[in-house]
Amino acid sequence: MTESPAVTAHDAEHDRPTMPALAKGWRCKCPNCGQGKLLHSYLKVNSSCSHCGLDLTHARADDGPAYLTILIVGHVMAPLMHVVYFSWRPEPLVMFTVFTIGCLASSLYLLPRMKGIVIAYQWARRMHGFGKDSPAVTGQ
Repeated sequence: MTESPAVTAHDAEHDRPTMPALAKGWRCKCPNCGQGKLLHSYLKVNSSCSHCGLDLTHARADDGPAYLTILIVGHVMAPLMHVVYFSWRPEPLVMFTVFTIGCLASSLYLLPRMKGIVIAYQWARRMHGFGKDSPAVTGQ
């Protein structure tokens, strides 16, 4: 089945570009305007954007950001551990301490950014409550 040209043109007219929204989500900013804060108190989503008023209560990130964070940290740290061990043969306690701190620091850094990306992706793709009745990108 093909869509009618009117439906396709209407959707293209109100398209929300994904990549700029993801970049705004990485910075933990509103995916619509890029100005207002997306999160407060580390991981709590604001109810609305303080700049453009976008309703953010529809955001449903759940466990997605945690899974993405574990995936990235694991795929970076595991090969790095392998290289460090076979290149320098550090003492086990030194290696444990350094990589524990590295994993914790990178996880704490990435987690809110991954949450911002997941919420921005939901907004760009009109998922959950970010449907067609929500405002589109405003001249950004």
